[in-house]
Amino acid sequence: MKKHFVRLAIAFLGFSALAIAAKAQVPDQLVINIPYEFVVASKTLPPGTYRVNRVSDLNENELVLSSFENRAGAFVISTEVEDARVYKPSFTFEEIGGQHFLTKIETAEHVFAIPLSRSAALEAAMKSHQGSTGSAASGSN
Repeated sequence: MKKHFVRLAIAFLGFSALAIAAKAQVPDQLVINIPYEFVVASKTLPPGTYRVNRVSDLNENELVLSSFENRAGAFVISTEVEDARVYKPSFTFEEIGGQHFLTKIETAEHVFAIPLSRSAALEAAMKSHQGSTGSAASGSN
């Protein structure tokens, strides 16, 4: 009878440990290397390795994007959150005027739509347009 009780107690402790480990996993965490400068939340961040975490378990729209190597980061509020259909963690960028704007973060659990400021997109497009059609000054005395 004692052996049966000991086995049952060990099994219970094992299942409890698994349940605690599963609960301890951080939801929507992602680490990704971005090889170029990019814009998110009206902030330009340098290339590097970035970690995405939710700010809290209570609000899944709020994310923190941070890089310890660059000491850079941004607080991001997504406009839309969907459950991930396939396991395809990634970042999606929209390139406008040579600038990369972060528009989507996909973790194992969710897909977060990141708003792109219309004014920032227009400004990037204007800078690009001015740069490509800028007048080349030729001087003669």
